[in-house]
Amino acid sequence: MPRVNESEKDGSETETLKPIMDPFPFPHLATTKRNFNFSLKSHFPMKRTVRPLFALLLLLVFAATLTSRAVLRRGILSIELESRVRIRRPPPQLNSTLLHHAAVEIGEEKFKQEIQSLLDGNFGSQARHRTFVSWRRFIHHDRGGAEGAVANLPATLRSPLFYRYWLDFRKVLHDWFRKRRFQPGIMSELTRSIKLPIDSHNNNKLQTNNKNKNKYSSCAVVGNSGILLNRNYGSEIDSHEVVIRLNNARVDHFETKVGKKTSISFMNSNILHLCARRGGCFCHPYGDNVPIVMYICQAVHFLDYTVCNASHKAPLLVTDPRFDVLCARIVKYYSLKRFVEESGKGLEKWGEAHDGSLFHYSSGMQAVILALGICDRVSIFGFGKLASAKHHYHTNQKAELHLHDYEAEYAFYRDLVDGNRAIPFLEDRFKVPPVVMYQ
Repeated sequence: MPRVNESEKDGSETETLKPIMDPFPFPHLATTKRNFNFSLKSHFPMKRTVRPLFALLLLLVFAATLTSRAVLRRGILSIELESRVRIRRPPPQLNSTLLHHAAVEIGEEKFKQEIQSLLDGNFGSQARHRTFVSWRRFIHHDRGGAEGAVANLPATLRSPLFYRYWLDFRKVLHDWFRKRRFQPGIMSELTRSIKLPIDSHNNNKLQTNNKNKNKYSSCAVVGNSGILLNRNYGSEIDSHEVVIRLNNARVDHFETKVGKKTSISFMNSNILHLCARRGGCFCHPYGDNVPIVMYICQAVHFLDYTVCNASHKAPLLVTDPRFDVLCARIVKYYSLKRFVEESGKGLEKWGEAHDGSLFHYSSGMQAVILALGICDRVSIFGFGKLASAKHHYHTNQKAELHLHDYEAEYAFYRDLVDGNRAIPFLEDRFKVPPVVMYQ
């Protein structure tokens, strides 16, 4: 095998590798290579310039993501709140025609004439006022004797003692009648006119667990319906901070059914009129320290109030006449509504069906409305009827008084329990507390 010279070997290898080592044999490609090499060299400094910009871009994207999430969450929350508000919003507005008719007092002129007659001293002008004159022509009034003995002294209608009563009666009646008008804001004043005097009498005992509150934490309004005999609500009733009972209904021997606690005795003035015939105007079946709240059925009953108030240890409070007017309008609205829906007759026929001039709310209804103004939570017991139940649990009476429209009042209670119904004649700013009705 011929030997190859080293120089030749090296030279041939060098020549053979030249085209491989020089990948740019053409001038224009060589130029491209030089530019390409320059770009590669300059790439690294550009990387250092872009890196902070890229970090800034990432930071902006992150901030935008957080902002969008917050906005989205806030939007969802607002939608939920809006839906909740929409659900709690009361149904369509109250019927304006019913509101107008409910505000009309049919017997207003006759009532004004009766008030004026009483202020003039004419007690016998109306037949129903003669009941006062028929009390053997005197009022029993207890007064301590010289040695502390109690003497039962008659105060005849012409005696100096009666004249003193007469002056007080005339002042109280005049002030009451002067305030009598429609004022829906009266609901916000009930704590001042009713609750504060009661708390003052009780030395704030009822407020020991209710400090810094304007209202009682819970109230039970106990009606007198015979349906109470079907349940044992006694302990449930007594568990409330305040228990309101009606028209001196008995609790003895009914404790398991109606409880035994009484914080407020609510009555109409007819009850006090009967009590005034007794010595010392005794009208305290729940104890002489239980406050009495009374609404006036007949203006002449202010004379009973004047006489009996002097002998009562506990407060004897008369409801504000503006509160009475409010209650009268509310019950009349529900009665008109029921009459039109059930009879199909016009509103002008309502007075014939309900003896419009004598139509009145029940004691129970006004006690419930009173509780709405002075309590944070209201429970209603003994309101309703059954065919087999007595009208009153403590009497044998079965018939209802036609003076009241109980079915209309029950519709009012149902709206209170519902909590989403608009109540006529109440101010928008007044918040109706939660109401539970026990059947």
